[in-house]
Amino acid sequence: FIAYLMTKTILIIEDDRDILDIMEYILADEGFDVISATSAEPLSNLGEIRPAMILLDNRLAEGFGKDFCRTIKQNPDTAHLPVIIVSANRDIESLARESMADGYIAKPFDLTELLDTVNRYC
Repeated sequence: FIAYLMTKTILIIEDDRDILDIMEYILADEGFDVISATSAEPLSNLGEIRPAMILLDNRLAEGFGKDFCRTIKQNPDTAHLPVIIVSANRDIESLARESMADGYIAKPFDLTELLDTVNRYC
């Protein structure tokens, strides 16, 4: 029997490259495998990516994260994946609830809040 630590993969979908880079750097530094994108394209490959959680910006070029989140949560194959909505929307709590998200992070966010949220859901 060989015990090994399986690294958890975090999928980040964020259209702001600066925010994406910061999130990617912080989470990779904490030991997570990070897959990041500025578009929603990776959401169509969740079966292959098999993320431990998804950090999902609400405003994307292809549509709204809240709608992508609802689709993820209504699909029996992906409903178990924790999805955290990331947004500057002033009513983010309602947005997260309506989208069926597991949680939310309000922009601008504190790096400690980001890590606490990721660690809570992973």
